[in-house]
Amino acid sequence: MTCEELLKALNDYVDGAELTEICEEFGAHLAGCNPCQVVVDNIRQTIALYKAGVPYEMPAAFESRLQASLQSKWLETFGHR
Repeated sequence: MTCEELLKALNDYVDGAELTEICEEFGAHLAGCNPCQVVVDNIRQTIALYKAGVPYEMPAAFESRLQASLQSKWLETFGHR
């Protein structure tokens, strides 16, 4: 399995899907590929943080700019609210 093939199947692997053949190939690849180990570990940590559900309070100015930007993009894409 190449790094590119690993990245294509990564979602199923990280989600813990029952994909015995792919998991065996992943395990073999990850055993010898530090960059892919880092990618998988980062994704797992991100998922764990997301599942923990600890909200982060955004600064008011940032939240206003984000909301305006999202509304602008929505109107640009869909033409209505």
